[in-house]
Amino acid sequence: MTKVSLELGSGGRLMRDFIAGMILPSFGNPILDELSDAVHLPGGVAFTTDSYVVDPLFFPGGDIGRLAVNGTVNDLVVSGAEPRFLSLALILEEGLETDVLDRVIRSVSAAARAANVRIVTGDTKVVRRGQGDKVYINTAGVGRSVARPRLGKIRRGDKVILTGTLGDHSLAVMLARGDFGLSSSVRSDCAPLLFLLPLWKKGALWMRDVTRGGLATVLFELAERLHYPILVEEDKIPLSKPVRAA
Repeated sequence: MTKVSLELGSGGRLMRDFIAGMILPSFGNPILDELSDAVHLPGGVAFTTDSYVVDPLFFPGGDIGRLAVNGTVNDLVVSGAEPRFLSLALILEEGLETDVLDRVIRSVSAAARAANVRIVTGDTKVVRRGQGDKVYINTAGVGRSVARPRLGKIRRGDKVILTGTLGDHSLAVMLARGDFGLSSSVRSDCAPLLFLLPLWKKGALWMRDVTRGGLATVLFELAERLHYPILVEEDKIPLSKPVRAA
């Protein structure tokens, strides 16, 4: 009997196979079949949802609250939508210190203000001690459609543009968890990418927020959909000194 593994949640081929084999046969429809980070619905509305789990809850440059807001905001942005409203659903483990929860809530509030979005609805559930990992967060996001990604307009010779260095967030979380027994000045670059919105009107054809799985997973997915290869020169991939050293 096949069982769910941790690798499934890391994106990549396992996730794509899971979606193709289990999700689409049950729920497939023209909107879902796009498999985009956010969908454009009738009336000029864009919609997305995401769930967030991270250990530890707090790490240099961010925390689960900031991650939840910015992750959902960015899924809307890279799909061609201006973020407007978020839901906030909390799954809390029995015994969680209220000071920790208050810190998470304050971080959500600050991140929402920074991204110019409002939390307009939500939910809270509590699971028994040992049946959760302190805090899980689900957010849904609603935005105003600005442009639609034009995957079909991508042509050979088009450029892949990165907006910053890669790997900082993952390394910050791993070091905060103590995975390597090392210390570093690296900080998560978790932030709202609202500055990308005007680029849709300036010729951008497709965007993706590089999260779990990294750049290779994103480009592999894009190449599969385009049916031709994408060439990346390794020495031109921007990495911060701490990430390069790791």
